[in-house]
Amino acid sequence: MPTFPATLTDRYIDAAMRSVPDKQRDDLAAELRASIADDIDARIDAGEPAADAERAVLSELGDPDKLGAGYAERPLWLIGPRYYLQWRRLVTLLLWIVLPCVAFGVSLGLSLSGAPLGSIIGGTVGAFVSTIVHLFFWTALVFVIIERSTPEGASDPLAPWTLDQLPEPRPRGAGRGDMVASLVWLGVIAGAVVWDHFVGFSPAHPGLSFLSDGLWPFWAMGLFALLAAEAVLAVAVYAARGWTFALAVVNAVINLLMISGTLSLLAQERLLNLDFWTTIIPDADSAATVTMIMVILTGFTVVGACVWDAIDAFLKARHAVRSQGARP
Repeated sequence: MPTFPATLTDRYIDAAMRSVPDKQRDDLAAELRASIADDIDARIDAGEPAADAERAVLSELGDPDKLGAGYAERPLWLIGPRYYLQWRRLVTLLLWIVLPCVAFGVSLGLSLSGAPLGSIIGGTVGAFVSTIVHLFFWTALVFVIIERSTPEGASDPLAPWTLDQLPEPRPRGAGRGDMVASLVWLGVIAGAVVWDHFVGFSPAHPGLSFLSDGLWPFWAMGLFALLAAEAVLAVAVYAARGWTFALAVVNAVINLLMISGTLSLLAQERLLNLDFWTTIIPDADSAATVTMIMVILTGFTVVGACVWDAIDAFLKARHAVRSQGARP
């Protein structure tokens, strides 16, 4: 029996029906073929050549895979609009919580194992990237399974959105992201102080600390206490939904203690390790000059940062009071 080459219409219908369930395929193929034939006949009646009419009709229908997905009611997205926002909120929250913990844990573990600085940085960055990939993949997989297994119109297996979930307006600097950023920054400072004391930041001179060993244990514990107070204050600002004058006063006291302690230690030459630069820089005069510059720079940096932080807190508290007074 002679065989005839498949027409463009045959090829198009075959491609469109590949993703359609078997029990619906014949009926839908016949319906699609009839629709295509009617459109082609209409163009031929208008004076268009048959071959051109067929190509024009099939081009207007578009990608056959997309058309077939519409017949099969198969979504063409990984996570659709039904669950996308919930997935994004979850991923954002996990990134804020998990990534700092992973970075701190990996760097601490590698440092305790005696790994060199390059290996610690490389291992931490690698774990950081790997964690991001895993978070995106596994959360996306869970939401894909939920979306594909939940029939259209069925009750939402996840908690549906309600008006009770509307957040209260928060002034700038009082959101969850600001709190997490503050806690992470304070953790980095504490980790850097511990690292400096036990490991050091000079790969060529292991154990050479930038800060004076005389800070331990009394002054170091005082610094950690101030950092802990700052962490509690960051949580309190978030819980209070913004800065208040009482919290600004507490913040000013913490900054005042930080300034007085720093200047006192610098004046007594007990904050920075004076042997740090003389060990790294062979020339004694250059080392002395760099040491003096670092002492001055450290003092100005700490005082400037603390003063600005205190002023900024009072400005935010005043703005919050004015905003509340302006509300009806």
